[in-house]
Amino acid sequence: MKRRIGIIGTGDVGKALAAGFIGHGHDVMIGSRHPDKLAALREGLGNSLATGTLKEAVVFAEVVVLAVKGSAALDAVTGLGAELSGKIVIDTTNPIADAAPINGVLQFFTGRNDSLLEQLQRALPKVRFVKAWNSVGAPHMVDPKFSARPSMFICGNDPDAKRVVSEVLQDFGWEAEDMGAAESARALEPLCQLWCIPGLRSNQWNHAFKLLKG
Repeated sequence: MKRRIGIIGTGDVGKALAAGFIGHGHDVMIGSRHPDKLAALREGLGNSLATGTLKEAVVFAEVVVLAVKGSAALDAVTGLGAELSGKIVIDTTNPIADAAPINGVLQFFTGRNDSLLEQLQRALPKVRFVKAWNSVGAPHMVDPKFSARPSMFICGNDPDAKRVVSEVLQDFGWEAEDMGAAESARALEPLCQLWCIPGLRSNQWNHAFKLLKG
């Protein structure tokens, strides 16, 4: 199904998913506070990409992708509550702290009994947040090339929102694995730490997770 996708974030994740959604036939608008970044994106992705302010991208969208640095996530959606209300927001972020990794393990600014997804959901209770795409690198997010179809673990409070995100993931080459409500992000966000360890220790970034079932 063709959808209107609004993307908040102009980094590697935002660019990869924008190109992926366009390639899979969706209409895409990226929003940013920085017009110079948008101009560079238009040069790289062509006329198929629409650009605008954060508010314009959210108003345009049926589904919003939050693809910013974790420490900027709350700030990015602050003031957009009315526009985001009732919409599906795919949260790709992780609560990575500015502190350096310890023996290849990223440090988080959240505790064990909280998650960034939960913080976002508490701040904007009318938004239908779904955690996804937080446990793999940007080059593998769309049409991943591995020995088997990889698993993408998702969670969120709204079953219909998770169904839509699962359909997108399936179309993009993933098996969506629903891990439950927003609290499950306490387990899913640390998958980012696990995924990054081989990269930070030995520069190995070409991998993904697979849930095996008996």
